[in-house]
Amino acid sequence: MNITAQELKERIDKFDRFLLIDVRDPHEYSSHNLGGLLIPLRKLSGRIHEIEEWKNEEVVLLCRKGPRSEEAQKYLVSEGFTNVKYVKGGLEEYNQL
Repeated sequence: MNITAQELKERIDKFDRFLLIDVRDPHEYSSHNLGGLLIPLRKLSGRIHEIEEWKNEEVVLLCRKGPRSEEAQKYLVSEGFTNVKYVKGGLEEYNQL
């Protein structure tokens, strides 16, 4: 399942409760981010314990264009996370709003 960049912006503006995870690399995150938890895709399996408490809560994944966050979504669902979404178009789409 995915959400649009517009939906993410609206959710952030309303201070909705969800965990935002940025799955980009640290150098990408340091140049611009939305304040989400940085867990690069390649390190997600080794750091999944950090987000276990969100297993049955809403998790939103973000990357630059969408493919990495979609891959991360598939992984988290395979690990039993029940409400995981990725931002279609990623941060590039968000920055155009």
